[in-house]
Amino acid sequence: MNHEETNTSVVTATKVVCLSVRRPAAVAEARRRACAFLQRLEPAVEPDVGDTVVLVVSELVTNALRHAGGMCFLELAAAEHHIDVFVRDASPLFPLMRTPDLNGGAGGFGWPMVRRLASHVTVTHEEHGGKTIRARLHRHGDPQA
Repeated sequence: MNHEETNTSVVTATKVVCLSVRRPAAVAEARRRACAFLQRLEPAVEPDVGDTVVLVVSELVTNALRHAGGMCFLELAAAEHHIDVFVRDASPLFPLMRTPDLNGGAGGFGWPMVRRLASHVTVTHEEHGGKTIRARLHRHGDPQA
């Protein structure tokens, strides 16, 4: 589903990507798709905003594939003032905040980072199972800056 509208010179767009853990390059593919999505937006997003969106995509897709197994769906949506990253997976379990593992490589860094980088994060149970995580990022950088 690709949709674009031009309204007062702002391109809004939505892109949905299905990613499978069976492909080792799924996270890299998610990052590539996010970059391509961002490049189509007008006006263009600032480079640091684009980097942040790609980082959030990478973390959410990695977590979905790592903890929910099998498959996830990535949806990117842009409006005049924000960009939404949606990742849907089959697991009903919500992400947990935990102490990052500094020595053993067991992770724990991604979810806190996503929550810090996004202006708003929601986790919603889906009617037919699984969950969707939405991370909203300001399109024009940190409004506090």
